[in-house]
Amino acid sequence: MPSSREPRVRRVYDPPEEADGVRVLVDRLWPRGLSKERAAVDEWPKDVTPSTELRRWYHEDRTRFAAFQERYEAELAGPEQTRALDRLSALAEGHALTLVTAVRDIDHSHVPTLLAVLGRSCPSG
Repeated sequence: MPSSREPRVRRVYDPPEEADGVRVLVDRLWPRGLSKERAAVDEWPKDVTPSTELRRWYHEDRTRFAAFQERYEAELAGPEQTRALDRLSALAEGHALTLVTAVRDIDHSHVPTLLAVLGRSCPSG
């Protein structure tokens, strides 16, 4: 098994797969209508999710995506966020890591920014 690789990204509503490895919910809010058992989430580090204020600001106007990415990356530089990112990097060492999210449009969400920052923090990521 590789020592470190890019995490998978899946919707939390999709059934878990063995290949998922460690499943990490990367949304601030629990997914609507989903039981904890069905979600099969191993960790839920809210410190790696956009703040409530940033999330609401972006949802008011989806044309703010570029500014949202910059603001979110700045949030991820905070001390609590850095510790949470280090934890995710450690989980990725020697294990499959899957980031799960409820968002429908993953490409225009916080996930690409989180993956980019996480990739920079992984030694061989």
